Amino acid sequence: MAWTIEITARARKNINSLDKQAANRILSFLSDRLAVAENPRQLGKQLTGPLKYYWSYRVGDYRLLCEIQDEKLIVLVLEVGNRREIYR
Repeated sequence: MAWTIEITARARKNINSLDKQAANRILSFLSDRLAVAENPRQLGKQLTGPLKYYWSYRVGDYRLLCEIQDEKLIVLVLEVGNRREIYR
């Protein structure tokens, strides 16, 4: 089962502001691992508290906050940022 990866404008801006190596690593993770995963929940962790409907994926020092839309087979990337700042 193939998942469609959609990236919001805010997340795209975050990715573009990163150094080229980190940006490429994140985009590779999305296309090579997450899009082809049988279940994208196996690669990440569900957040708790007010963010409990979102999933976090770790790529080096960066975190990707995503919403998984099962009915459409879409993983929507909402935000990308350094692990120290992303959850604020």
